[in-house]
Amino acid sequence: MTHTAEWKVRLYLFEEDHTTKARLELDTGTNRLTGHGAARCSPQDDDVPEIGDELAVARAMEDLALQMKRAAYGDMQAAGAPSLQGSPKPYSGWLDTEA
Repeated sequence: MTHTAEWKVRLYLFEEDHTTKARLELDTGTNRLTGHGAARCSPQDDDVPEIGDELAVARAMEDLALQMKRAAYGDMQAAGAPSLQGSPKPYSGWLDTEA
């Protein structure tokens, strides 16, 4: 089975009053998800905008990844996989066991 897809990702960064916010938008062509993240510079720390950017983006990516996993798990359940709702263990199929 060969499959090729192109998903579009847009990243927006905003900084105001020592707070950096990131919005990460994913468009799969059939679905749209948006991840959000923020980072705040502590008053006692040096103001290094790159660090705030990195943290805010990483947190937006984590948020988006969680949404994608939830969507995938819902699709897996709709396709007949058993629900593990309430279980800390993730689904056993389609997982990266190296992680």
